[in-house]
Amino acid sequence: MIRKFIDKLLRKAPSAAPKGTRIPLGKRVEVGATEHGIDADLLDERAVKVVRTLQEAGFAAYIVGGAVRDLLVGRRPKDFDVATDATPEQVKGLFRRAFIIGRRFRIVHVVFGRGREHEVIEVSTFRAYLDADQAEQVGANEKASRSELAGKTHVVDAAGRVLRDNVWGPQIEDAARRDFTINAMYYDPVTQVVIDYHGGIKDIKKGALRMIGDPVTRYREDPVRIVRAVRFAAKLGFHIEPATRAPIREMATLLDNVPVSRLFDELFKLLQTGHSLASVAELRKQGLHRQFPLLAPLMVDGIKHKDHRVQFIEAALADTDARVEQDKGVAPSYLLACLLWHEVRDRWQAAQQAGEHTMPALQAAIDAVFDARVGDISGRGKLGTDMREIWLMQPRFERRSGSTPYSLIDQARFRAAYDFLRLRADTGEIDNELADWWEDFSLGSGEEREALIAAAREAQRSQPREPGERRQVRMPREARDADDRHDDIDTVPNGLNAVERSGGGDSAPAKKRRRRRRKPGAGGAARSAPGNSG
Repeated sequence: MIRKFIDKLLRKAPSAAPKGTRIPLGKRVEVGATEHGIDADLLDERAVKVVRTLQEAGFAAYIVGGAVRDLLVGRRPKDFDVATDATPEQVKGLFRRAFIIGRRFRIVHVVFGRGREHEVIEVSTFRAYLDADQAEQVGANEKASRSELAGKTHVVDAAGRVLRDNVWGPQIEDAARRDFTINAMYYDPVTQVVIDYHGGIKDIKKGALRMIGDPVTRYREDPVRIVRAVRFAAKLGFHIEPATRAPIREMATLLDNVPVSRLFDELFKLLQTGHSLASVAELRKQGLHRQFPLLAPLMVDGIKHKDHRVQFIEAALADTDARVEQDKGVAPSYLLACLLWHEVRDRWQAAQQAGEHTMPALQAAIDAVFDARVGDISGRGKLGTDMREIWLMQPRFERRSGSTPYSLIDQARFRAAYDFLRLRADTGEIDNELADWWEDFSLGSGEEREALIAAAREAQRSQPREPGERRQVRMPREARDADDRHDDIDTVPNGLNAVERSGGGDSAPAKKRRRRRRKPGAGGAARSAPGNSG
């Protein structure tokens, strides 16, 4: 009692889960095709092939989780996962290109295709559900080192958070250890039967998001479930069932011990659902503003007069939702560049007012904001390269003479940088004329481009200066030459890891290759509307 009283006074994070809190195993219910109504045309043939291969080898195998949920609501799943009673080693032995990955959860990635067109089917083994008091307990949290967890299969920390979960078990326990009822169903594409242990189909029909078992215990096991609840509620338009919603504010402090990189990934999953504005509203509603400082400008209730920063971010999220609706990609680097732009811009302007030249001032502003706000996350190298390209192109869009426009449209991140410029124009930060000029130039023929450059040059010459207006300070020749040389470098960023949906990536520095400068009027960018998927 005294311990609880002290914890309450000091507002400490919730202590370890009470022992003996057992998750209900549920009851197996098989639902046929005539009742569940899944459209077989929405299935991925490669996921079906993985299921068939496992079944033909004598194993049980099903499409599982979010894919089944999306199929039941009539959506084509973005990703297909498979669950089986085969061990990771047995799965790996059945496929030519299969790789065992993960420490916290060992799974198998079965890879089809190569390069940018490759597809990964994630295969997991049925896991046993074990109570926290049955696991080994360590003093570390989710950031524990490999040496502390080496050789252990089921480990929790002092708060009940699962750090290792590699104990295989029957399907009924595998269903119990999943988070929400709507994510705990299994679909056999061969027999077209859905297996439902916890009333997931009933909850889908009611539009309810319900935790399996005691929500407090389940949030302790994995605090990221709090964020997942918000994401699914916003994405599906479901309401969070009262018992599932009630502990969220109290348990939110547990997110402080989740690695920054994992929270970062969850944030971008949240913003890439196609319902990012609804997701932010749900975060605000559940009191999770402190856990996501990048969204701080949007976390104030009842904003009557939105400043430009709020308008800019909301416009970026609305554009993101539209692109997702059109099945177009959205790069995490573009979203993050939008979220942090005003911090970069403010530092940049302050440095210029202090006498710094344009590009060095922008470089310094980018470095300062990136170090302060992004920190040490997975994919920092790739993310930083792409964001830097987008931001550094903004002042270069002002230069519409000579060969600069031709070299700029050939840059790897031109499309994303142009979308960023367009967003700045649409929200009133810069003149629409500049964004319109670049759109016309990127889509124009050689003659049209030459005419646009000539018109821009003439407009600049004829533009009168205001009384007392100082002529723009030019960069030193050495700096201009260096910037021109940068125009001749086509940056080829490394690809994001496995699935760009998570926002992670390869942290290796971007490779660069030199190429000849394109002669004015010869060819140019592909004639397609700019986009931010880069």
